[in-house]
Amino acid sequence: MYGRGAQGDPHKVIFGTNNEWLLPLVARVAWKPLDLTPVTAMAFDEFMLWVKEDSPYRSAADLVAAARERPGVLRMGGSQTRDTDQTLTLLIQKAAGIRFTYIPFRGGGEAGVQLAGGHIDANTNNPSESTGGWRGGQVRPVCVFRREPLPAGPRVTEAQSWSDIPPCAAQGITVDEFRMPRTVFLPPAVPPGAQSFWADVMRKVSETPEWQDYIQRTSQTAALLSPDQMRALMQTEERAARELYGPEGWLVN
Repeated sequence: MYGRGAQGDPHKVIFGTNNEWLLPLVARVAWKPLDLTPVTAMAFDEFMLWVKEDSPYRSAADLVAAARERPGVLRMGGSQTRDTDQTLTLLIQKAAGIRFTYIPFRGGGEAGVQLAGGHIDANTNNPSESTGGWRGGQVRPVCVFRREPLPAGPRVTEAQSWSDIPPCAAQGITVDEFRMPRTVFLPPAVPPGAQSFWADVMRKVSETPEWQDYIQRTSQTAALLSPDQMRALMQTEERAARELYGPEGWLVN
């Protein structure tokens, strides 16, 4: 909303996620997705399916089988309501023909704590949100929502790294890919040249050792979308979200 109100100001840079174009579908907010000026998406946050370390579900297939036997009994925790975690939960349910009871929390950190304490059966945290819990033997990932495993890297636990976690599609959940872009916008109606100026700034940032170290530490996937690619991504995701949210009665716009 602050960015929408800074119309024409090329010195206001807005860092966000796909909430910029998805939140207006489910909440009455004071902006429309195309009000802001897209600059780039610099990274994609990955999503994993997590269970408690001592859970009887040793794989995603085990969790799916249990949910199929007891529809609505297993509890899936996530960050907020009608946000990315609940969206992914809907996709899992649709793909596997199962049903969870979704429980929203204030953020991924809280969802991780609730899983470690056994108060929920699973969550869909990003890798960085549950690294400590996995390393500490409290929770463990059973699959990643990617077409292929994450790239090889240092071990997180004594025995495993992120690249050891199989894709969810290979575990009976046919959601090939689900990622959250880390986006950069400018306010509406900025002067000509501001969009390309900031796109070039972000390109230079993406080439620094500090940025590449940050990407590795947070287990994100580096990206550098052009403004046109950003706009295409926004339109594609909005269409898919409308199809998913409509039957749930979530749409307000």
